[in-house]
Amino acid sequence: MATLALVSRPAGVLPRIASGCSPAVLSAASVTSVQQRKLHHAVLPKGKGGRSSSSGIAATVFGATGFLGRYVVNRLGRIGSQVVIPHRCDQYDVMYLRPMGDLGQIIFMDWDARNKDSIKHALEHSNVVINLVGREWETSNYRFEDVYVNIPQQIAKAAREAGITKLIHMSHLNADIRSPSKYLRNKAVGESAVRDEFPDAIIMKPSEIFGREDKFINYFAYMRWFGNAIPLISRGKKTVKQPVHVVDVAKAIINAIRDPDANGKTYALVGPNRYLLHDLVEYIYGVAHKRFVAYPLPRPLYHLGAQLFAMSPFEPWTTPDKIDRFHTTDLKYPGLPGLEDLGITPSSLEQKAIEILRRHRAFRDLEADQDDTKPAKTVSY
Repeated sequence: MATLALVSRPAGVLPRIASGCSPAVLSAASVTSVQQRKLHHAVLPKGKGGRSSSSGIAATVFGATGFLGRYVVNRLGRIGSQVVIPHRCDQYDVMYLRPMGDLGQIIFMDWDARNKDSIKHALEHSNVVINLVGREWETSNYRFEDVYVNIPQQIAKAAREAGITKLIHMSHLNADIRSPSKYLRNKAVGESAVRDEFPDAIIMKPSEIFGREDKFINYFAYMRWFGNAIPLISRGKKTVKQPVHVVDVAKAIINAIRDPDANGKTYALVGPNRYLLHDLVEYIYGVAHKRFVAYPLPRPLYHLGAQLFAMSPFEPWTTPDKIDRFHTTDLKYPGLPGLEDLGITPSSLEQKAIEILRRHRAFRDLEADQDDTKPAKTVSY
């Protein structure tokens, strides 16, 4: 079967045509050139579905090497999408993503987050852009302002200039300019910056995301290294959390891409239940078959201890900003659409906890039934 060839040439330059051609022929050549770019066979939906078909989605996923990114790439690959993955790490560190799509459908490329031309090059052949760039701590090279404001703004600008119609930006449920967390303050500023550059952007606001490789459930579970007493501000009795499963968030992104009415909307992605942080951590230790004792730790002292970890030249286990974020009550947005509006039934923590916490058990408890643990008490406020 003949396919359309996409020839790379400078913008506005047409194929060489013999002299003496009429204006009609020149006009036809111009139209043909534009059609070849817009109707390239690589992005025409075809096949019965699945990874060996073509969904018509050619997506550039910034931040695909992170926790959420692997689930998004996997979802895109299984429906037959072409995925461009810009990365800054060694190429062998991202090879686990290659089997997630059919042969040749997962494309890796080096990129410089501060180079505008590098960003444009990463998305020039895509019709969908997904921004999952994130970091839980600051470095001397990348501050929160760079990660959550400047880089998303440049991605949004490049996507608008390239004529892309689908841009999905990942924010946070508690993004607020008045938050004590610098992470959340910059998330709020980043939302506004993206919306200003790309008014039809789809903004996702998930609560804390849990899953096998998360840094939320595992964060509290690993506190057992420091003893059975778990420090929580006000013993976790004044903080309410509503965590959402990582697979549900990945599904929401894919469904938003396919929904023509999603453009310009902001989605609040939360789990089905709200818990006091104390009860949530108690349940985590119950499933892990570990002893749990919560003790109140004043915020200044907690920050002081976290600053010691933040001085690590490697990835810090915790930081003062992370403590503020985890002890911030999840906001409610009754006026915003959520997972249900994207056709997704959210999974509860109780359904998925064993997948995350089994590895935290002692060998004698590995096969113990999860039903032996009393579910965490839910709240409605």
